[in-house]
Amino acid sequence: MYCKNCGNNIDDNAVICPKCGVATGKSAIDQNKTNTLAIVGFVLSFLVSIAGLICSVIARKQCRESGEKGMGLATAGMVISIIGLVFEVIYLIAFMVLIL
Repeated sequence: MYCKNCGNNIDDNAVICPKCGVATGKSAIDQNKTNTLAIVGFVLSFLVSIAGLICSVIARKQCRESGEKGMGLATAGMVISIIGLVFEVIYLIAFMVLIL
């Protein structure tokens, strides 16, 4: 990530910028928090693919920006949702072909 003050490239887990000393806005406590939306996206990916995909994409972006845990769950939710959507499209096409 980059420092909001000086633009220096700093470690994603840094609490302060080593170059200018300005706080990054996150604490060590925040970094141990798991993104709830990543969990929701993962669960929804099995039930409602499109909702799981949307939640997982948003959660992945939040994890990248805030440093929260849950990037793996969000990625897994995205993959499972995409696979589910592909199967749903194939099923719809096969169903339409049989009807016509």
